[in-house]
Amino acid sequence: MIEVPLIACVAGRGIRGDRYFDFKDDYKGQITFFSLDVFEELCAALSLDDCLPAAARRNVITRGVDLNELIDKEFEIQGVRLYGTQECAPCYWMDGAFAQGAKDFLKGRGGLRAKILSDGELRSNAANGSS
Repeated sequence: MIEVPLIACVAGRGIRGDRYFDFKDDYKGQITFFSLDVFEELCAALSLDDCLPAAARRNVITRGVDLNELIDKEFEIQGVRLYGTQECAPCYWMDGAFAQGAKDFLKGRGGLRAKILSDGELRSNAANGSS
């Protein structure tokens, strides 16, 4: 994973340059989200102090949003229209990326998969320019 200051969203196709760009028709995970709030809870619960939210392998890191509330809903970020399709269910891989127990901790809060409904760019709001 690399941090970038902006991503180009292409309706129905995904994020330009992402490994899942044009993956398949009507793909439910054209863009993925993960909560920094959940990441901080995970770190506290598993006593982690040397990992980054990027280890979750989601495209966009958010703060202050209950991502599960966006499932089956259309929403907009920075002028880009999106549709929340389902939770990014955590898999066994999370235990290796973070620590033993991460998969179980993240059940029900592993992030959000969404479809991109309109073209546009998402720019990072992070102080260091990362997304």
